[in-house]
Amino acid sequence: MSLVPKCFISYSHDNEDHKEWVLNLASRLVANGVDVILDQWDLRLGGDLPSFMEGGLTDVDRVICICSEAYVSKANAGSGGVGYEKMILTSELMQNINSEKIIPIIKNNNSSISTPVYLRTKLYIDFRNETEYENSYSTLIKEIHGESIKARPALGSNPFAKAESPIASSIASSTSQYSNPNINGEVEFDYDNNNGRYIIGAGSMQFELKFSSASNGSIHIYNAPANIEGIALAYGASSFSEINDASAFDYTSKTRTPNSGELVTLVNRNGFFAAIKLGKIKARSHGAERSSVSFEYKINQKKETSFV
Repeated sequence: MSLVPKCFISYSHDNEDHKEWVLNLASRLVANGVDVILDQWDLRLGGDLPSFMEGGLTDVDRVICICSEAYVSKANAGSGGVGYEKMILTSELMQNINSEKIIPIIKNNNSSISTPVYLRTKLYIDFRNETEYENSYSTLIKEIHGESIKARPALGSNPFAKAESPIASSIASSTSQYSNPNINGEVEFDYDNNNGRYIIGAGSMQFELKFSSASNGSIHIYNAPANIEGIALAYGASSFSEINDASAFDYTSKTRTPNSGELVTLVNRNGFFAAIKLGKIKARSHGAERSSVSFEYKINQKKETSFV
């Protein structure tokens, strides 16, 4: 997919309310970094409709098919512009049956037939319930930007491979619990184990965290791991949404000692920012039964400094 995803919206002109709903959806997608091709602003009176459809459907990353009852009926009957678009899309699906190019969304459709026959095997997003609009839109925009799939963790070694030490396999299998490849998450672990290290994210968005004991209620965090460029205390922020510019914090120290409830920001060698909010902190060296730290984290996927 291109850096700026390009989408064509295929729909039927059911009525003015439906056209307005489609226009609002397209406008919001554009505001969220999607290059949308829509007849309401790209096709002028007297324009070549078949040429517009053919170019729009073939030269884009994704096609959003808005499956109202009228759209489904026209597609199945092969009538009008919807029928012509169906012919083009069916041809592409025949060339690549596993194509993920088409995103069906359901709107203005109370029929038991939710999608055209040629899209029956495709997963769709349901926009019929207005109270769930934001959740449906979130699913759509994440899918278009390729953020809907969880990051695959790095492939480790076989914990049962032959080794001289009788505990080698148990060590290898145990270290896998000290990582979370997702871009957002909640973590709690005993930092006396695994040399105080915990990995969040994956690939270019990976951050290797290192913790050590400070006290009950505070903890040391380091930028010593190889992929960490800097670490800073997010002074004045009590939540992720209050971090407007993570680059404005002070990254000159190799160690930071946040308290429970405070936030730190990190930047890795690839230029991605992460924010961590500390939860409960316990230190065995200060009387706790076991050392532990809990935290929430968010990784900014666009190399931006704002978490708003």
